[in-house]
Amino acid sequence: MAAELHPRSGKLIGLSNSNRTARRNQPVQEFNHGLVLSKEPLRDRDVFTVRIDKKVNSWSGSIEIGVTALDPAALDFPSSATGLKGGSWIVSGCSVLRDGRSVLEEYGRDLDQLAEGDRVGIQRSSRGELHLWVNGQDCGAAASGLPPKLWAVVDLYGKCTQVTVVSCEPPPPSAERESETLDHSRPDKFLNNLEPDTGKNMTPQNYQRTLSRWTGAHGSSLPISFSAMTTNDALLFHEKCGTLIKLSNNNKTAERRRPLDEFNNGVVMTNRPLRHNEMFEIRIDKLVDKWSGSIEIGVTTHNPNNLDYPATMTNLRSGTIMMSGCGILTNGKGTRREYCEFSLDELQEGDHIGLMRKASGALHFYINGIDQGVAAAQTPNVVYGVVDLYGMAVKVTIVHNHNHSDRLRRNNAIMRALSPDVGRPRPTLSVTPDAELPDRLLFHPNCGQKAAIISDGRTALRPHATDDFNHGVVLSSRPLRSNEVFQVRIDKMVDKWAGSIEIGVTTHNPAYLQLPSTMTNLRSGTWMMTGNGVMHNGTTILDEYGHNLDRLKAGDTVGVVRKEDGSLHFFVNGVAQGPAAWNVPPSVYAVVDLYGQAAQATIMDDMDLPPLPEDSSEGPTAMSPGSPCSVGGATTTSDLRFHHLHGTNAVITNGGRTALRQNCRSEFNDAIVISNRCLRDGELFEIVIQKMVDRWSGSIEAGVTAIRPEELEFPNTMTDIDYDTWMLSGTAIMQDGNTMRNNYGCDLDSLTTGSRIGMMRSASGDLHYYINGVDQGVACSGLPPEVYAVIDLYGQCVQVSITSSSGPLDNSLCTSNVTEKSFPIHSPVAGVAHRLHSKHGKNVVLLGEGCQAVRVGGYAHGIVFSAKELKTDELFEVREMIDEVDEQWCGSLHIGLTTLAPLELPSCPLSGLSPSLPQLRTKVTWLLCGSEVRRNGVLQRQNYGCSLDRLMVGNRVGVKRCNDDTMHIFIDGEDMGPAATAVAKNVYAVLDLYGRITAVSIVSSSLTEDVESVKAPSIFKSEPCVLLPTVMAFLENHGKNIQLSNQNLTAARVSSYNQGLLVTAQPLARQQLFQVRIDRLNPSWTSSLSLGVIGHSPDRLNFPSTACCLKRSAWLLQRDSVFHNSLKICENYGPNLDTCPEGTALGLLVDANSCLHLYVNGMDQGVAAQDIPSPCYPFIDLYGQCEQVSVGGESGETRCQGDMEKADMVDGIKESVCWTPPPEANPNKTCEYQALCSRFKDMLTLPDGYFSEDAKYNLCYCESCHKLRGDEAYYKRGEPPRDYALPFGWCRFALRMKSHCEVSNALKKWHIAYHGTSVGALRRTLDHSQLLPGMSSIFSVSPAKVEGPNGYSEPEENSAPGREVPRVRLSPTMRYSGLEIFAPKVQFRDPRSHRCHQAQVGFQVCVRPGSYKVGPPTLGHSEPLDPRFSNSEIEWITKEQGGTLLYGLLVRIE
Repeated sequence: MAAELHPRSGKLIGLSNSNRTARRNQPVQEFNHGLVLSKEPLRDRDVFTVRIDKKVNSWSGSIEIGVTALDPAALDFPSSATGLKGGSWIVSGCSVLRDGRSVLEEYGRDLDQLAEGDRVGIQRSSRGELHLWVNGQDCGAAASGLPPKLWAVVDLYGKCTQVTVVSCEPPPPSAERESETLDHSRPDKFLNNLEPDTGKNMTPQNYQRTLSRWTGAHGSSLPISFSAMTTNDALLFHEKCGTLIKLSNNNKTAERRRPLDEFNNGVVMTNRPLRHNEMFEIRIDKLVDKWSGSIEIGVTTHNPNNLDYPATMTNLRSGTIMMSGCGILTNGKGTRREYCEFSLDELQEGDHIGLMRKASGALHFYINGIDQGVAAAQTPNVVYGVVDLYGMAVKVTIVHNHNHSDRLRRNNAIMRALSPDVGRPRPTLSVTPDAELPDRLLFHPNCGQKAAIISDGRTALRPHATDDFNHGVVLSSRPLRSNEVFQVRIDKMVDKWAGSIEIGVTTHNPAYLQLPSTMTNLRSGTWMMTGNGVMHNGTTILDEYGHNLDRLKAGDTVGVVRKEDGSLHFFVNGVAQGPAAWNVPPSVYAVVDLYGQAAQATIMDDMDLPPLPEDSSEGPTAMSPGSPCSVGGATTTSDLRFHHLHGTNAVITNGGRTALRQNCRSEFNDAIVISNRCLRDGELFEIVIQKMVDRWSGSIEAGVTAIRPEELEFPNTMTDIDYDTWMLSGTAIMQDGNTMRNNYGCDLDSLTTGSRIGMMRSASGDLHYYINGVDQGVACSGLPPEVYAVIDLYGQCVQVSITSSSGPLDNSLCTSNVTEKSFPIHSPVAGVAHRLHSKHGKNVVLLGEGCQAVRVGGYAHGIVFSAKELKTDELFEVREMIDEVDEQWCGSLHIGLTTLAPLELPSCPLSGLSPSLPQLRTKVTWLLCGSEVRRNGVLQRQNYGCSLDRLMVGNRVGVKRCNDDTMHIFIDGEDMGPAATAVAKNVYAVLDLYGRITAVSIVSSSLTEDVESVKAPSIFKSEPCVLLPTVMAFLENHGKNIQLSNQNLTAARVSSYNQGLLVTAQPLARQQLFQVRIDRLNPSWTSSLSLGVIGHSPDRLNFPSTACCLKRSAWLLQRDSVFHNSLKICENYGPNLDTCPEGTALGLLVDANSCLHLYVNGMDQGVAAQDIPSPCYPFIDLYGQCEQVSVGGESGETRCQGDMEKADMVDGIKESVCWTPPPEANPNKTCEYQALCSRFKDMLTLPDGYFSEDAKYNLCYCESCHKLRGDEAYYKRGEPPRDYALPFGWCRFALRMKSHCEVSNALKKWHIAYHGTSVGALRRTLDHSQLLPGMSSIFSVSPAKVEGPNGYSEPEENSAPGREVPRVRLSPTMRYSGLEIFAPKVQFRDPRSHRCHQAQVGFQVCVRPGSYKVGPPTLGHSEPLDPRFSNSEIEWITKEQGGTLLYGLLVRIE
């Protein structure tokens, strides 16, 4: 047969080389879909051989090869070869699979270990056997009984990305004879397999007969052997197992292959049924931290010989009992949700799991040898043990009862967690470091791998704290007594790591505990304070508790105490932080984790211990064990709390103010919480979303219920409450589980972390929702007087807290007489009293008490009216809302006046109203569409004002009927003039939310206003004005090395190079500039400050060591790059912030389009990032060189550039706006390139009298400096104006101007040009203060008789015939004047670095207009040198003395 591949193949395969070479496309992004088959069926004895051409290291697994009876011409190619069914045999790794099921393990060579260049082949022998050939060697028979017609299969899987078919022919006779000497026969069944029919109708009687048949009829005695492979009658795994399972260690070990690619198909079963009272126990050998869920274990009545193995055992619907997580599943359905305290998902490598079927039929599970109790009362007599290596679980090994030595430590550890008194050593056997002082608290000598105990057990340290950040766990030598305070002082810290000391208590005895790398990894009997949170058994139970331990410094103290009532309290510097946990068992050991920055700690003496906290006025006696709800004596403005009764997955913490859903990644419901009392009329119950996960669909649901908490049987979800309950789910208003209305004004599923949700029942019985403080309008009416607030922490929403805003809202809402004036004002502009009428288009929804209108569907049917007739000269104005432009439509807002009274419309908003405003003709209507004015749809005038089609987010549009009966349109406060005349008196304002514009909000007052007082700059006539910075103070919460002063307007980093993060106390409003000035730099460090914004409140922000560690709603500007959540999204943006000198003013601004801008010395650097949320808070990271900043850098006057005098301009930039070094500053400190150029200038020994004494006019045009100033590449100068280019890459040293020049108009009216010269000509040129033809360098002077293309050879008027007059060449760009032929390079050695460089020099000059001629380059360059100037105008030639004025010396160094 032909050694070719079939043209049909997997979807990622590309064939070449006459279909002999196959390559998997996208090898780094995809690992499968690489299946290829032979073009023709295999002939007997032919070996179909391929060569591995290319492999990658991105994946696990590699080439797979085999045969299939499926015709490739009609094959629906699966993603991998193991998915082939219908008669397919595949060799994968060192396993053989038939139709995706493993039939043979440990066969031949491991294909995953083959390298590039190795050859692998597949063969069907004449006896119908499958043989694998590797590099010419036969690996023996892999399977038998193959059909005659088979195609070769090759799967370019995982690491293997390219193969080439090298041959398809019989092997050499010598190799075949060698293979024939091997024993090819393999038993189809092994002796340890039960007969296929034994599991079909297995009864105790025939089960016993089966055992007797295997063991020689030993009567009632236990069978001796089930297998010819073993002699100890031990349980093993059955040969038949899940498709991804690999068995080893004499079938005692099972491992799931490709654990990073696949999470299921890992089911294994025992090789025989379990006996009564027989322990089946496994040890977890390997876990991966990629998937959710982990190992599952149980029993099944299915015989493994006859079972079609499912992907997971929970898919089996008969005869199966499994433990999954902490619950029990029977036939795939949950029968016990909380079977035991420990979850299988939280077990670690080395943990043991066992099960036993008692003689009574009861099934028990064991964790690390501890009986978890009865899981099922009646279990069938004949059951097999089954293990599902699911999710994180990768590898397990069967352990037998006599092999218990490796369980000793874990047994004691778990026993300490369950009962502190069980298994504890007797006092005579306890380890006490100091026999003379048995009661003194010391550290136990058994400590973490990288920790050490010194000072007679009083001090613990990490000796190599700069090398490792963990393995620093230390415990007290004895348990703490009740009310005994354990307190340590931090002696030493390092600045290298993030995180710091952690402290807590544990039930584990240090003498027997296998110490983890960090205490938060311990999953039982442990309570720890870490950062500003509290964790129990590795799970956070309090997110925001007390002082942040990560901000402590050397000398600070932390402590812990367990009180007699079982509550746990922490101390920071002697200050009690309040109750952190309840129901903590007695006799717990104190534990300290010297983590991250914490390097050494010492136990404090008794005299230094703080007093115990006072007992709380409200204890946890009434709370459920799992839900501590003590208020801790805290005084707040509202007594609203969460009730101690709640859903099974909910936990109430923080004194009843915080609710969270535990196991949030494995549970999505059963987390309903309810308020502790009824809401009063007009009282707002508001919560803030603090934590979300992206694992589930759906999110928080909120509402009210008339059911008392004591009478409520908390269901799975809030929508299951079928009486006396009103709620909001997504955008749907529901009553008693049924939807009342859709498309309510807000969508709870779209809320994010930091969003606030409030509920209020008004005195009239209306339910209102508030989103971030904005009333969304009436949701439903007719509520009974006493209702409780209820929250469902469903799906993505994990944790919420009651805000301080909860409580009585507006007194006007507490009364039943609600008038128009009693509406709360939520419009963007204070004093708004206009409203929209309740009659509107069918696609419109009104929000904010009629102040906002949103089109919720389509592009039309968006007509809205003013609630009342407009008075004469009364302006009705709206503003387009943020993020409410739908670019998929064309067209825009229509606005005008109409005599149609909304009350005349039908009561149903779905009929009687035109789809768009131009079609509204039942009454007289005047309107503006785009730039066209229409009356009843008939065009009246065109090109009126600015087109409404150009409206953007934030623009304001208004309409007014003036006393002269004319209609005027206002755009951003600017009157566009009369649009229509003879307008009727009784008119309503009318708008059409059409096309792109989907939402508007009213911003006008009902009173006549002075329009100029609220006039904003129009986007249609904007001018580049310098923005005034907004002064905002820094927040008291900041990095630990920060010290604030000057009323929190100045921040300084007082130690180290990091931990300098600070954030503003106030949010940054749109279109406001926040600016800081760099006050002090320390050149001892590298890098410098970075800045940006965060999209959440910083009040409880856990400040990392650097800003680049902010990974939630953070936009960071660092060096010349932009980062979002620590990922780089933009490069080469603006100047390099690391080069900003002292005195630089840096600003942040978020424009109306939610785009972030960086300002450097008042110059906008353009858009850095988009979609910035509101509110956002600016932050600064004083890192490296930057040690101090102050808020409100100098910005100069607010003047438009058009108002500047020409004399104010240097290189087109206003001197007071652009950055220049202060006069007293040493230029060497500003820029390394400028300093290098300055050292070269000093080596020229030019007299100082030639240069300006004011150093601020010395400008560096290197890339960083010109970006810092915001320079443009080209400017205009002179009369008439002429373009010139800035000398990028050069450094300018300002020359002293003569007095007669200073009063001249040269700087205003002359043009700017450049002249390249040699170092030798510098002094002569400076002596004459101008470029004289006779004094120019030889490279810049040419005879007048040289023929030029523009006829420059004619004799001059004042020259003698035939005399050659030298001329000076100039150019408006240094790209021409800086050519080496004009400015030859010289070599010099830098006296500081001793490195050799090449330098060039030139002059920046002012040229009198009319004194020069423009022409092409004499050198004959054909390629353009500067994109702004064509070659026909790049050279200027002058011969006039006095026609040039030296302005600056230019230096460039390579």
